[in-house]
Amino acid sequence: MTKPLSYKRHRLSPQIIAHAVRLYFRFPLSLRLVEEILLDRSIVASYETIRRWCNKLGPEYARGLRRKQPCSTDIWHLDEVVIRISGKKALVVADC
Repeated sequence: MTKPLSYKRHRLSPQIIAHAVRLYFRFPLSLRLVEEILLDRSIVASYETIRRWCNKLGPEYARGLRRKQPCSTDIWHLDEVVIRISGKKALVVADC
């Protein structure tokens, strides 16, 4: 069992820290780019601080984001539409 995340002794709110870590891991961004994105939003955090957050909190966030197994009560909707493109029929399938 893992211990819960601790935000003690962090000067920024947990939401900002979570946003920075999510940006780093979700998109192909460098730590310096994440720093710039936060700076655009008037949040001052160095790339080294963001690196420490990622090392400390990243694995726990990753565990929380892993896909859950589909269960029998999940509902899926599937829509099919036939359209004409340049005189030829094309089938478009969209799931919701």
